[in-house]
Amino acid sequence: MTGRIVKGIGGFYYVRVNRDNEDAGMIYECHARGIFRKDKKRPLVGDRVRIERVTGEDGLIGSIEEIFPRENELIRPEASNVDQAIIVFAIRSPEPNLTLTDSFIIQMMMQDIPVILLFNKKDLADEDTVKMMLEAYAASGVKCLAVSAKNEEDLRHIVADLAGKISILAGPSGVGKSTILNALCPDAAMETGEIGKKSKRGKHTTRHSELFMISGLSDSGMAEESYIMDTPGFTSFNVPDMSGSVLKAYYPEFFPYEGKCRFNECSHTHEPDCAVKAAVEDGSVNKIRYMNYTCLYKELSERKKYR
Repeated sequence: MTGRIVKGIGGFYYVRVNRDNEDAGMIYECHARGIFRKDKKRPLVGDRVRIERVTGEDGLIGSIEEIFPRENELIRPEASNVDQAIIVFAIRSPEPNLTLTDSFIIQMMMQDIPVILLFNKKDLADEDTVKMMLEAYAASGVKCLAVSAKNEEDLRHIVADLAGKISILAGPSGVGKSTILNALCPDAAMETGEIGKKSKRGKHTTRHSELFMISGLSDSGMAEESYIMDTPGFTSFNVPDMSGSVLKAYYPEFFPYEGKCRFNECSHTHEPDCAVKAAVEDGSVNKIRYMNYTCLYKELSERKKYR
């Protein structure tokens, strides 16, 4: 049988059987063959696999015999064959760390994974704040929406983008990822966390990566083979080591000004007669995004200095 790994816990892998197989839709509890350890290849949630039923065992027990080639592979969170990332940050409670937001976006861009950026909890913010957030990422190369996970109509705006795809939910704890998941996949029944009154940070309620078939908002025409993955929340997500020239390649807002600075290798941070800095001053480049860039540039420079 063929199927897809939808969950992995403690050396057990749970495989949903493809609909063109006899046990279509059933979930088998599987071990992975030892040959995968020998080849240093570990099954990941999202993997397309071939399994065999283990005879003599009661229930749906199987063995993973083959892992089909992956389209992509994420390291943190660990997952494979992801079509897009739904990155969630809260507009309020907790306050968004926009440099961290950019770090998430860059991580996905580095792996050629399209991004949809959701600013959740818009009901807790005024209209000017919502507008400011959306304008900051208007030219970032990612689709950006402000939503309230408690508002079904808001969620309908993203449903069409999920059809027929594996989407991964990413973002810090406490921003409402599990609430969004519960709305789209009522059968998931994920625990939602409260925000700590003192720290204003969310509790880590999701402890493993798991794929859920989307069934919520069914009248939207959602395709059967649509999955969404909730992942453990992160409070830090550092950009991998790279040069400044590589970092600025992830800021499409800068592209119209490349080659217009005094210096050919301008970093757009401290050099005189910088076209990007001039564009920030006149409002052509969003100041929030530029400040995120300079923070990440400084972090990478400091990292390099102390190696």
